[in-house]
Amino acid sequence: MKYNFDEIIPRENTNSIKYDLRSEIFGNPDVIPMWVADMDFRTPDVVIDAMQQRCKHEIMGYSFRDDDYHTALIQWLKRRHNYTIEKEWIAFAPGIVPALNMAVLAFTQPGDAIIVQPPVYFPFFGAVTEHNRKLILNPLIRHNDYYTMDYDNLEQCCCDGARMLILCNPHNPVSRAWTPDELTRMSEICLRYNVLMISDEIHADLVQRGHKHTVLASLSEKVANQTITMTAASKTFNLAGLATAAVIASNPQLLQSYNQVLNAIHVGMGNIFGNISTRAAYSKGEPWLEQLLDYLHENVNLLMSFQPRLQQWVSYRAPEATYMAWLNFSKLGLDDEALNKFIINEAGLGLNAGIQFGAGGEGHMRINLACPKSTVEKALTQLEQALLKHF
Repeated sequence: MKYNFDEIIPRENTNSIKYDLRSEIFGNPDVIPMWVADMDFRTPDVVIDAMQQRCKHEIMGYSFRDDDYHTALIQWLKRRHNYTIEKEWIAFAPGIVPALNMAVLAFTQPGDAIIVQPPVYFPFFGAVTEHNRKLILNPLIRHNDYYTMDYDNLEQCCCDGARMLILCNPHNPVSRAWTPDELTRMSEICLRYNVLMISDEIHADLVQRGHKHTVLASLSEKVANQTITMTAASKTFNLAGLATAAVIASNPQLLQSYNQVLNAIHVGMGNIFGNISTRAAYSKGEPWLEQLLDYLHENVNLLMSFQPRLQQWVSYRAPEATYMAWLNFSKLGLDDEALNKFIINEAGLGLNAGIQFGAGGEGHMRINLACPKSTVEKALTQLEQALLKHF
């Protein structure tokens, strides 16, 4: 079956955060919304069909994740990422962000130091600070808009007593697909200082052609023993509203500690349609995903085709993973407030301001490319016209 990712699907008046909150977020209801990380593509038909079939049984009572759910997840990770897990290693979470917060509660105490690597997905910061933990920054190194880890600084952070590292793998917003060598070097430092690694791998399936995702826990048994992996079908198959994720740990003590927090706050049951959609997506959604990846690759190529026209004002690299790109507007010489106003009011775009992502985000914007090519082209054309007019 050939899927149509060019289709414009109206999302207004569906309680869509991305579309229906434009006035509240940007002060402008007409911006092209390319910010929050969900896609403007139809959820796969195999997922919709599975949920519609379940609706035919008109009782929506308490539900559980059956063997088929676990088998679908296990086989997906093996097939797509060569990562072998067992059912007993899997726990539930109502999303990756709740899972991060529960992990902080499960494995650290107030006052403990936790490392994050900015610029990074901003809920990482709150998962640390909102529970009275100490935030330690291990900023990424930027060279010609390409980002790498600062291993010397990471070692110092670990040496100074950090208890946990929260890793974004692949990285959001700089869109790096960390290589095995990079992850090995990072994990060796964490192992040396007994720092627990929390690996957010929600974008694992969304790697650009020519790149590969490496599951951190797949590096070795030692690494796996000190790693919590978090993943979900939500980004891959556009299911974010169904609040379902998986937490994976081969170390039974780690999994037990996580589950104690999960059970203490009584969010472990999940929901019927999150369970059904995840099972359907992982067992039947691969053909849709392969076409999606081809389409996202075309959108990246479209973005790169604008680079010669935009390079005097904005610089960027092709993302290795995720469906976001990280745009560097430092050449404009604007402060972040002025840059944000320019993007909203003159370019007519709703993007994520880089400063949301912490240190290193100054002068940057994150753009979501998971939309029809016509939308990407319109947005980039508006940006070019605004830059020509203003600068």
